[in-house]
Amino acid sequence: MPSPAQPPFPVGRRLYRVVRGVVVVTLTSILAAGFLGEIPQLDILEQSARNLYFHVPMWFTLMAATIVSAYHSAQYLRSGDRIRDLRAREAARLGLIFGGLGIITGMVWARFTWYEGTGVWWNFDPKQSMAAVLLLIYAGYFVLRDAIDAPRTRGRIAAVYNLFAVVTMPFLLYILPRQMPSLHPGGEGSPAFSQTDLAPAMRWVFYPSVLAFLGLCWLLYTQRVRLAWLREVLRQKALGAAHDDEGAGR
Repeated sequence: MPSPAQPPFPVGRRLYRVVRGVVVVTLTSILAAGFLGEIPQLDILEQSARNLYFHVPMWFTLMAATIVSAYHSAQYLRSGDRIRDLRAREAARLGLIFGGLGIITGMVWARFTWYEGTGVWWNFDPKQSMAAVLLLIYAGYFVLRDAIDAPRTRGRIAAVYNLFAVVTMPFLLYILPRQMPSLHPGGEGSPAFSQTDLAPAMRWVFYPSVLAFLGLCWLLYTQRVRLAWLREVLRQKALGAAHDDEGAGR
């Protein structure tokens, strides 16, 4: 366990503030462009194409967070360092949150684009359904963690499960949906982000949006890891104090 004077996530305050400022400015610009800016009139999508700036970056962020989580799980299995387990947990948590936001924004997009007037919110589109399966797999990661009390046993079992979960991600989000008919770009092997899905004029907003949401995830991850580390330090101190009291009472 690292000492309180040695933070587990060595990010300087200046770097953190710079990234935070860039993310705030960029996301503010993305929101303004997404809701107020002009967009090309794409077939079928029309004004709902604005959701591209928010829905798709959520999935990029999910993938990045789950890969980071799996990396730290692998490092925990190698080293047994408790902070690696905490990092894996917090990255997986953020992946689950951004994935949930991706599901919600996708449901809204489909509801007001392809199913307007039908009352349909969930249509069992292959990519939609498989994304939901992936989120259930990661929800199972947290259920598993809560079911085990011993920290080291919990960390090792959760790490193995996490590595299994990340292996399913490319199959559920990319490979299998491309083999089936889908409303999403890339269904049945069609090109993803063709001219009918991402007009050149929209790329100037879309790509910064992806980077901004990744930056937001990094900021939240940094905060969550620091908080988890401080809680762990306090827990270790409490256990040490209890042990000292027990020894003094003998």
